Formats: sequence, C-alpha cells, structure tokens
Amino acid sequence: MFHITSKKYLIFFSIAAIMVAMSFKSIPAQTKLIIRFENYVGDKKLSLDTPTYVNGLGQIFTVTNFKYYISNIKLTGSDSKVYSKEDGYYLIKADDETTWKAELDDVPPGSYSSISFTIGVDSLHNCSGAQSGALDPINGMFWTWNTGYIFMKLEGKSPASKQPGHIFEYHIGGYKEPTNFIRNTSLTFPKEPMKINPGKVTTLYIKTDVAKVLQGKNEIDFSKLSSVTDFHNSDKIADNYVNMFSIIRISNEW
Repeated sequence: MFHITSKKYLIFFSIAAIMVAMSFKSIPAQTKLIIRFENYVGDKKLSLDTPTYVNGLGQIFTVTNFKYYISNIKLTGSDSKVYSKEDGYYLIKADDETTWKAELDDVPPGSYSSISFTIGVDSLHNCSGAQSGALDPINGMFWTWNTGYIFMKLEGKSPASKQPGHIFEYHIGGYKEPTNFIRNTSLTFPKEPMKINPGKVTTLYIKTDVAKVLQGKNEIDFSKLSSVTDFHNSDKIADNYVNMFSIIRISNEW
C-alpha cells in the first residue's frame, strides 16, 4: 500500500515540476538598458590628479574633481513615441566607477532614434529638502535649501590660474530665472537606431568630454576666469557643458 502511494506522489510532483517549468518559459525575458558615461579630456580618458591636459588656449591643467547630475532621461522611438524615466537621478563621479552608469529596467522593446536628458536637478527636487541616494547632500553637491544642488563640479589646477595654489573651480547650479542653469541635451544615434530587444542587455556608451566644458560657445581662460561658485559667469560654463556629450557605441548582450 505504501509503495503505491509513493508512486502517486512521484507522478504528482513530476507533473507539478513540468508545469512550473512551462510557466517560467512563458514569462517574458527581462529587458535592460545600461547607459554608461565614459569621462574624457579630448581623446584621452580622464584620469584624476596626475595627467596633464591642454585647453584650447594652450594652458596646461590637471583635473582633481569632476561630478555631474544626469536626470529626466528620455528615449524617442523611430515611431516618435517617447519613453521617459520618471524620478531617475544619477550623480556621475569621476573618482567612483560604480556611479558611471544609469540602469533602466523597464524600457519597452523597439527601435529608438535619439536620447535626451537633463544636466542638473529639476526645480521640484531642488526644493524638496533632504533626500537620499544620488540626491543625498552627503555627496557634496548641495549648497543650501535656498539655492539647491550643484549640477556640475569641475576642479583642478593650472599654472595659468591666479588663484592660491593655482587652482580652478567651477561649481554650477541654480534653477530660478534669470539664473537658471539647468540644461537639456539631445543625442541622435549616428548610424542606425538603437534596438532594445527582450532578453538582451543593451549598453549605450556616452562620452563626457571635460575639454568641452572649457571651450565651445565660451573659451575659458584660466588666467581670467578660474573660479565660478555662484551665479556670476555660470552661464558661460553651462552653455559649454550642454555640449560635452557624444555617443561612443551601442552593444547588445544576452
């Protein structure tokens, strides 16, 4: 009698196992987009403290600190539909590679022709008091409850600077008109649309070029403008860093 019961249990569990396996197969494969920011100075990878770089005026400099906020990521599909990442705030720190990426787990599969995002933090979150994660004031990117977040921080040294220790420092923030330095940038995929496929991890590599913070619409001369830590001259830096991004490549992996 016990032998027959054991067989029944064996058959029952075998059928249950098959049904569970079949149910797992019916679950859609996870889709993930990783946006990885690679920090450069011109055509050289950014390395803090030791390497010497040259700006557009021939002034040599070293970078000691580089941080910036990315938010409000949007992807525009080839069909003109827009995917928007709500409440996604990312602080990219040059000295911490673990912060160089934004992971999006819910991007609908399809083809996308462009990506846009904000450099900075929107007015709502500038006024929301103490926050956590990337927006935690412990990250050293917050001024006061009145003036809010620093959107981009670039610090270093140059013999051309007349500051003590030959330092330069650009701390750019501000969300109220007429001193609103939030900037939005848009990048079109140069060769073909970016394809997001179920079951694949897509990685989009974006270049962030420090050299373009120092030149572009405004040529930054360390001997004349080596410190920007409030609204004075912040527009000169912000109007440059809006163009510091470009697409490197796209990769897809199972």
